[in-house]
Amino acid sequence: MTSSSQRPGDLLAAAPVHAAAHSSAATPHELYGELFVAVQMTRVFGDGKSFVDARPKTAPAMIRARFEVERRLPGFSLTDFVHGHFVLPGHDTAVGPRLGVREHIRALWPLLVREHRQAEDGESLLALPKPYVVPGGRFRELYYWDSYFTMLGLVADGRRDLAEAMLANFAHLIATYGFIPNSSRSYMLSRSQPPFFFRMVELLHADDPAAGFAAHLDALKTEHGFWMAGEATVAPGQAHRRVARTADGALLNRYWDDRCTPREESWREDVLTAEAATGRTPTDVWRDLRAGAESGWDFSGRWCADPADIATIETTALAPVDLNALLAGLESAIALGAARSGDTATAQAFEARMVARRQLLQTRFWRADVGPTGHYADLNWRQATDPRPLTAAALVPLYLGMATQPQADAMAAQVQRHLLGANGLLTTALTTGQQWDAPNGWAPLQWMAAQGLLRYGHAALARDIAERWCASVQRVYLATGRLLEKYDVAEDKPGGGGEYETQDGFGWTNGVFVAFKDGLLSP
Repeated sequence: MTSSSQRPGDLLAAAPVHAAAHSSAATPHELYGELFVAVQMTRVFGDGKSFVDARPKTAPAMIRARFEVERRLPGFSLTDFVHGHFVLPGHDTAVGPRLGVREHIRALWPLLVREHRQAEDGESLLALPKPYVVPGGRFRELYYWDSYFTMLGLVADGRRDLAEAMLANFAHLIATYGFIPNSSRSYMLSRSQPPFFFRMVELLHADDPAAGFAAHLDALKTEHGFWMAGEATVAPGQAHRRVARTADGALLNRYWDDRCTPREESWREDVLTAEAATGRTPTDVWRDLRAGAESGWDFSGRWCADPADIATIETTALAPVDLNALLAGLESAIALGAARSGDTATAQAFEARMVARRQLLQTRFWRADVGPTGHYADLNWRQATDPRPLTAAALVPLYLGMATQPQADAMAAQVQRHLLGANGLLTTALTTGQQWDAPNGWAPLQWMAAQGLLRYGHAALARDIAERWCASVQRVYLATGRLLEKYDVAEDKPGGGGEYETQDGFGWTNGVFVAFKDGLLSP
């Protein structure tokens, strides 16, 4: 607990600023210290991401020195100071006259393309060698898992060149940092996102995935090593970074973040959340918030001891079913790529890893005791009896072919009973006010669910999900002229909740809509 005389924000404002151990790219908090904290805590901008995405007009050290002097002068205005010393970010995805949805998406792709080959002193945006597509709105940089679903649409719309450029950027990030960060920002270099790099490779080598895996084998192995760091020494009942062992020695993965401070893009929100937490240190709360951001599900009652209270977030206590399924897929990809490369030892080792993880998915992550059929769920790696809720993440083992047929049949029944809304797949059955809960539906979850159900013979349900979701996207577009990051699955309107307004653009919605229309929903 933090005493009333020593608030989390005060502690951090006074903390020394030092270079990050994990990267040479300094974050805005490291660069601007008390100026940064003052801007975020006093809400100079309604969205904390605005300041961390701003570019300084002069050297950061000079801005900081001027702040120390000018803040003490009569009439000092923090807002005026920031506007005088920084170039603030903007966005514009207007495409002119109202078009049909497909034509609107084709017109949007060029507007969402960015290029940033040379980083400037003091800015948070990382340099990348190739052009890339951003999600849209406040998301002005390359995001990790978003990009796979965006690439589905790029390939379908004949923009393979952009998809290949994005894959090259991700390979560059692995080579440069040893992993793919949450996004191409310095303040996100302490965490990743769901590992979809192998799926990107597979998408762009659809005719011969093994050849693609072989061509990117070093990058795939490096990413796997990032997720498995510490596995050799972590003891039963203990965890290290992103690996955890159950009391009986089963090796699982969890989300994590290498920092335990507030997220810089949501600094004020995280400070206030920690202040509201009972019986927890601020650093523990901040680590779990950051780990929740690494999941891509930021935020959801899925991660909380009390789903209605974000201050009870406990992401690091959970081994997520979707993360472990994705890592099984990555291990399979490495095995296939190594076999194609003639590296039999590596192929056998990673095939064994995949088989062991698939077995854990089918046993530890399967809750046969829930309801009439059972369902997949996250696992509290310290307390296996913790009853985690049913979420759309439970479809990811099907998506990656890691379920048994009876388990897939049971999941189809659970979807029909608990997760199928009028406009597609619910994210969870929890109503918490968080954006990754009911009544919201998200494009990547629609795609993985439909593809997973189709893989196991539930074609009618897969098509039903795709039809409901695409029809709602189209109706909302006709009413608003916008393509959105998330939708209300119960009503024809934008999704809501969370820390910021619903954004438009929008990369993965565009990609999944196009992929559904050209695939599962094609005539």
